[in-house]
Amino acid sequence: MKGVVIAGGLGTRLYPLTYATNKHLLPIYDRPMIFYPIQTLVTAGIKEILIVIGGPHAGHFVGVLKNGKELGLKHLEYAYQESEGGLSDAIRLAEDFADDGPIVVILGDNTTDANIKSSVQNFKSGSVMFLKKVPDPQRYGVPIFDKNKPNKIIGIEEKPISPKSDYASTGLYIFDNKCFDYIRTLKPSKRGELEITDLQNKYIKAEAMKWETLKGFWTDAGKFETLYKAGKYWAEKRNK
Repeated sequence: MKGVVIAGGLGTRLYPLTYATNKHLLPIYDRPMIFYPIQTLVTAGIKEILIVIGGPHAGHFVGVLKNGKELGLKHLEYAYQESEGGLSDAIRLAEDFADDGPIVVILGDNTTDANIKSSVQNFKSGSVMFLKKVPDPQRYGVPIFDKNKPNKIIGIEEKPISPKSDYASTGLYIFDNKCFDYIRTLKPSKRGELEITDLQNKYIKAEAMKWETLKGFWTDAGKFETLYKAGKYWAEKRNK
């Protein structure tokens, strides 16, 4: 299985820091942010990775990541997302790289010490979303559970004002190769983007979506508060 790290965007919530470089290259304690999702994939046994980059600082990634060998990668590629087209638009760029196989997709601002190796090894088809209970689910994609079958997800909403659960989609997914066919059928949202939640809902409608709770520490690092939270956690963990 191959991995895709989505690391485009302008990082406007982290201005003025992201005037200088891409958000995903900012430091979390002693490492660039993007090292963390790459390590998640490597720990899961994934050694071939595509980084989807974009924005005015896209060229900075090469100097930091080089050819990926120092991070334990066998093969590293880049794809350039020309506009703010959404997460599904970014995944679309990985079709040739996937080579008809499944992919693990992780957002470039995710930091977790969870090990998903067994989930990757046991994956057969469809999709898997990794969830985490959070105090502020309205910031994320939020799953809707069937009232009669509590373990069944019947839909997912993007940043709902009134979340129907306290779980967040963590920005870590496994998709089979059908995801690219589904993406071709998506329509832009009101934000003008191809939303990841719309792709997930395609799998849910096809009854091909599974979910797992992400065990261990997890946070995004896309705003100042969570960037600080991530740095504090990893500093304490490494200095124990």
